[in-house]
Amino acid sequence: MGRRWRDGQGRLVVDGGPGGRAVAVPLEIAASYRARTKGLLGRDAVDGALLLSPANSVHTFRMRFPIDVAYLDRRLTVIAVRTMRPGRLGLPRPRARHVLEAEAGAMAGWGVRAGVRVEVTER
Repeated sequence: MGRRWRDGQGRLVVDGGPGGRAVAVPLEIAASYRARTKGLLGRDAVDGALLLSPANSVHTFRMRFPIDVAYLDRRLTVIAVRTMRPGRLGLPRPRARHVLEAEAGAMAGWGVRAGVRVEVTER
């Protein structure tokens, strides 16, 4: 389960989304130090979600919009989901190995919540 991704595009699949169906979401993967550091900074929006890996905390300093943040363990099970406004510092989550970011409100629509397992595929 110690999966290492490369920077690039992929797809996030959430089982048990609305109506019990799987939901597929466009995914940007930030695996290098440089890509993780940049994250969503300087953007006005995100199409789908951004996966930061490895990561166990995030901040929203210099961000332009509120985001949903999902902390994932090594098996890609969601530990917690939080909405963060710009200018905030998230506390590190000890069991988290990856962090998903999306526009505020998006994750609830996809069915991303604590206990749900997600799948990541690279393109």
